Amino acid sequence: MEKNKQQFQRKMQTRHLVMLSLGGVIGTGLFLSSGYTIQQAGPIGTILAYLIGALVVYLVMLCLGELAAHMPETGAFHSYAAKYINPATGYTVAWLYWLTWTVALGSEFTAAGLLMQRWFPSVNVWIWSLVFAILIFILNILTVRLFAESEFWFSSIKVIAIALFIILGLGAVFGLIPMTHSQSAPLLSNFTSGSLFPNGAVTLFMTMLAVNFAFSGTELIGIAAGETADPQKNVPKAIHTTLWRLIIFFVGTIFVLSALLPASEAGVLESPFVTVFERIGIPYAADIMNFVILTAILSAANSGLYAASRMLWSLADKNTISPKFKKLSKKGVPVYAVIFSMLGGGLALLSSIAAPDTVYIVLVSISGLAVVAVWMSISASQFLFRRRFIKEGNSVDSLVYRTPLYPFVPIASFLLCLASCIGIAFDPTQRIALYCGIPFILFCYVSFYVMKKLKKGEVKYVDQQQSN
Repeated sequence: MEKNKQQFQRKMQTRHLVMLSLGGVIGTGLFLSSGYTIQQAGPIGTILAYLIGALVVYLVMLCLGELAAHMPETGAFHSYAAKYINPATGYTVAWLYWLTWTVALGSEFTAAGLLMQRWFPSVNVWIWSLVFAILIFILNILTVRLFAESEFWFSSIKVIAIALFIILGLGAVFGLIPMTHSQSAPLLSNFTSGSLFPNGAVTLFMTMLAVNFAFSGTELIGIAAGETADPQKNVPKAIHTTLWRLIIFFVGTIFVLSALLPASEAGVLESPFVTVFERIGIPYAADIMNFVILTAILSAANSGLYAASRMLWSLADKNTISPKFKKLSKKGVPVYAVIFSMLGGGLALLSSIAAPDTVYIVLVSISGLAVVAVWMSISASQFLFRRRFIKEGNSVDSLVYRTPLYPFVPIASFLLCLASCIGIAFDPTQRIALYCGIPFILFCYVSFYVMKKLKKGEVKYVDQQQSN
């Protein structure tokens, strides 16, 4: 087992970690769904929701920073949950997280194929989906360095596009860049004209649930800790850098969209980014954004396959699934884990086409709830780790990175995530996540203990045979 662990190659730098995390977070939610969020909660309500969501993810990542810097290993929070909560929780967290990214793979390959229809309307969607699936598989299967570099450039395109969007958008808001058709600069009229919460204050709470899911992916930094050069220094640095960039990108984007598009118009647009670029007068706006959204989707798929395969490797490393999944190539890639995760993504792709209203909706619901459950496990693991660390006679000063304001930060982050889970029960459209997610979690716990009992029985039988 140790031999396998040593074969993981520490090739990732801070820039790779930051872009890996941004790649997992910034996707179609920001590029396509942000208009609907603004329509529901209003401009000020949406900004408030994103700020609260940023606070929640910041608290969770402060907890992850201490754990990942002290114990940088591939699989991260699954390992921490298994060690500091109990093995069954670690097992459940790993499968929840694996399913989250595997389901995402299926929907991302479909979305990428649909986007290509704009330029190649005569080519079937499934052909493009297959081409992109092969590309992402190749990037993940060869070397960790190739994966990290490709993710860096995929994410860079998104980041540059968002930065340009915010700069040009602010210029148009305050009249520094002229609008098309000689429209006057809107200034802050969209913020002051309507009511604070156009559909009631309760929509802020409902939007909060969606916002928490929008920030999911930040925790990828923890998974990559085992393949990062100098993790004690690079992991905390990447966490802080990522969070500040996310807050600037998400809140800045929502501010510009809200200022340039009235809330009544925002929700009916396919991509509010395209409309804003067209109003500013950017030529080929639709094609530019189509390309950016395509790279966003491929980036998320790239991050997703990486995350899913490392979770399987970690499960095998803990001897809870077949040891085949922890076998590494000469380049330090868990080949079987990557292949199996890719097959899972293929099944998710098929279910999204063949059974979108039954099988696929169940998978999506479980994966939606899974992210918040994973965050809760990170907070609980850090709380219990610090208690055990001190109990064993260690000094907190010896920790390379310390979660500030302990125990307030892990307790607050756990309770805020729990509130999101409870809030799902009050939203009819998201309630299915509880109906599907809770039974799946119970199934994971039961299967863990059943397998444990069977393994004990096997060992006992072998021992008896040897003694005879």
